[in-house]
Amino acid sequence: MRDIVILGSTGSIGTQALELVRTHPDRFRVVALTAGGSNRELFDAQVAEFAPAWSGLGEEASTEAAARECDVVLNGITGAVGLRPTLAALDAGNTLALANKESLIMGGALVTGRAQPGQIVPVDSEHSALAQCLRSGTRAEVRRLVLTASGGPFRGRTREDLATVTVDEALQHPTWSMGPVITINSATLVNKGLEVIEAHLLFDIPFDRIDVVVHPTSDVHSMVEFVDGSTILQASPPTMMIPIALGLAWPDRVPDAAPAFDWTTPGTWEFLPLDDDAFPAVSLARAAGEQGGTAPAVYNAANEACVEAFRAGRLRFVDIIPTVADVLAAHDVRSSENLTVDDVLAADAWAREHATAVIAPA
Repeated sequence: MRDIVILGSTGSIGTQALELVRTHPDRFRVVALTAGGSNRELFDAQVAEFAPAWSGLGEEASTEAAARECDVVLNGITGAVGLRPTLAALDAGNTLALANKESLIMGGALVTGRAQPGQIVPVDSEHSALAQCLRSGTRAEVRRLVLTASGGPFRGRTREDLATVTVDEALQHPTWSMGPVITINSATLVNKGLEVIEAHLLFDIPFDRIDVVVHPTSDVHSMVEFVDGSTILQASPPTMMIPIALGLAWPDRVPDAAPAFDWTTPGTWEFLPLDDDAFPAVSLARAAGEQGGTAPAVYNAANEACVEAFRAGRLRFVDIIPTVADVLAAHDVRSSENLTVDDVLAADAWAREHATAVIAPA
């Protein structure tokens, strides 16, 4: 029996994690629940059903819950508010099942420097896939990591084609059902850029050995190429239940966490090169990651401000990444050395303000 803390219990990751607990009460026990407060009715129902010893709303509550004695903290919070809870879980010595990629990307060495070996278990489907594939060899045997990307709703379009796309079109993801920000990030491929930074931080592989390949059906979640020419991949029908289950049970697997492929049904898998001209978000993220320090936090925050402007009709889709690039160019990057939480959050706030200032009003 594992005692688990779930941060962001009313979001997509949190509700799926609770479904896993519901179906495996012999393996998992919820000892604390927190949420942002936007869906109080659902949160109250969750507290009533799972009867955790502790519950609360807001960032401070999540930070306190993350430090409580438990086996696993699942950080399913969205956004920068997940940073302090991530650090609290690590400082308390708890295993951290991390779905809040922003805290790792923003915090960088601030986060990895506090983590013990194996303390962070990735819950992103791509990084969970990489973690599974890496069981097949030693770090010295790894040639490169290969992240797969669906390509989003605009796969195959040129930069010129993207000049007139609408918000509704950007929200039509072909394989995943997600919130609006991450869906638009998938359309621009910003999400994949963030995942490149995340892979570097999680697995300590240099950026020049982390590649992205387009895989439209999202059946293969990522791959590891080894020095002998072998490539090990992890595949399953698109679902978050497998990485969530692994995050809570790592290194063990949870039987029947999700349905497997029906191998009696004919099918094919397609892989395509990434079009960096039409979708420059990945190369820009790689550059920000190589700069390190506060640059990744600025990349993430500026993008979120641009996505907000795009959804409000104040910025064209095709101008999101150039605007993020302009904000990065204007930022005085602070190095990772002696970086504090306040430094990271200040860079985040500056990037949002600067991006908003340079975006022309509607």
